[in-house]
Amino acid sequence: MAGNTGVRRSQHERTRATTGALVAAARELFVSDGFSATSVDEICARAGVTRGAFYHHFTNKEHVFREVYAADQKALAVIVRQAFRAERDPWDGMAAACRRLLEASLEPSVRQITLVEAPGALGWSAMRDIQAGCKELMRRGLTIAIEAGCIPPRPLEPVASLLYGGICEMALDIARAPDQHTALEDSLTELNLTLASIAHHPTPGCMHKGQ
Repeated sequence: MAGNTGVRRSQHERTRATTGALVAAARELFVSDGFSATSVDEICARAGVTRGAFYHHFTNKEHVFREVYAADQKALAVIVRQAFRAERDPWDGMAAACRRLLEASLEPSVRQITLVEAPGALGWSAMRDIQAGCKELMRRGLTIAIEAGCIPPRPLEPVASLLYGGICEMALDIARAPDQHTALEDSLTELNLTLASIAHHPTPGCMHKGQ
């Protein structure tokens, strides 16, 4: 039995190594050449695996792109969670998380995958499904802030949609702007004002600070 366990573990490790290599290779090519211009053969060559190995793990190029996009969304979720936890005050944490999500979405390789390639490769419905984790973090952050008394009770779903959807749209606008630095600064200013409005506070920050 111990031998069988070792064999299964070894097979699992080989599978993870192969799929990891394919996803990493695909991401590099999608960033540099774009989704449409990248072929399965190029992904296999970059990863050092056969076409048979590719099709053993992935149905097609869209399938591997979905894995690339999902991995980027998970990485963004980690960044958002870390930004939230770095602040002592929950509403300051929400503000920091929103800012970091916008900033991280504009990192060149992430921008290429999430803002340029994903709409055509996946479509909006699939993108929304994969993005659900980041949006759920918004809901949790709002819940914590309300329970802590940092902001007045608010309906979670529309506020989470307002924040997450607005940040995604701002990221698209910034990515297309001729002066991305100025566009980012302007967007962060408006984001802070929106957060202040949600908190019913005249300036950004937790309403406790005005007491």
